[in-house]
Amino acid sequence: MKKLYRSRRDRKISGVVGGLAEYFEIDSSLLRLIMILLLFFTGIFPILITYIIAWAIIPEETEESVTAEQSQVNG
Repeated sequence: MKKLYRSRRDRKISGVVGGLAEYFEIDSSLLRLIMILLLFFTGIFPILITYIIAWAIIPEETEESVTAEQSQVNG
């Protein structure tokens, strides 16, 4: 079962976009570019407020989930 979390490995600010990219299985750089474009086309405040709310609500990835994922990839 997929779970949404803030990424600990793929983060620039808080890991929100990295976590969303992992959840939707898309490239995080592409998602960051889309977020920046949305910032300019919708005005800065709607996306900024949404990002801050997501930062507060989405839990951070736990160390156990990182270790479990790495063990699945390695073996």
